[in-house]
Amino acid sequence: MFFDTHAHFDCFADAAEVRTVVERAAAAGVTRILAVGGSDALNRAALTAAETFPGRVFAAVGYDRDQADASPSVSELDRLLDRPGVVAVGEMGLDYYYQPDNAPAQCALFEAQLDLARQRGLPVLIHSREADADTIRLLSAGPAPKGVLHCFTGTAEFAARLLELGLWISFSGILTFRNADPLRAVAQTVPADRLLIETDTPFLAPVPHRGKRNEPAWVVHVAETLAKIRNDTVERIAHSTTANAERLFLGGRAS
Repeated sequence: MFFDTHAHFDCFADAAEVRTVVERAAAAGVTRILAVGGSDALNRAALTAAETFPGRVFAAVGYDRDQADASPSVSELDRLLDRPGVVAVGEMGLDYYYQPDNAPAQCALFEAQLDLARQRGLPVLIHSREADADTIRLLSAGPAPKGVLHCFTGTAEFAARLLELGLWISFSGILTFRNADPLRAVAQTVPADRLLIETDTPFLAPVPHRGKRNEPAWVVHVAETLAKIRNDTVERIAHSTTANAERLFLGGRAS
């Protein structure tokens, strides 16, 4: 069994297409999916998916870095956390590659959601690109929350700092890309009990599906690449990453 720990559901045309995608994932052995928010539209799609497929799809709700200038309501987010199937806060974080000019607003939104997650005792899903120092600074500003750095593309040094803080590290289809040797080298070193896999649907479709819209069924290709570079079996990667995801996201409020 596989657990896709990061998929966005707003890309699908309607409820029928969502059902087809979830069933296609199950046929591939992907029995659990975390539908991830990040904006009002993403949050709605995640909540709907989790309520439609209880026990198979779970939800994370939050506001990502591209929402920082809109000053979204963290109090409204707090109310969403009580909806059925919600097990995490996110996606949230920092991106100085695309949006360096509003770094203070990104940090403020990230910090507010980290505080909310700490209060609620919920794990977080973190985006970080070219913002390693501020990501570590804000994570270290209070009690370290449980959570994951999703779609990891950073250095071994950044990974080590995250692991020191108790976070998990998740790899996406980028791991399968031809030019990803440095990332594959980092993936070899992450402890087996801190390793997660994801698709980041609809983005980053893995080899052999490059150029197509990604979907949860294809997280299997990420697991296959991890097995190859870690000299392991796909079955053991599936078992360990699923157990890790269940421990992180479903240890408390799964329903």
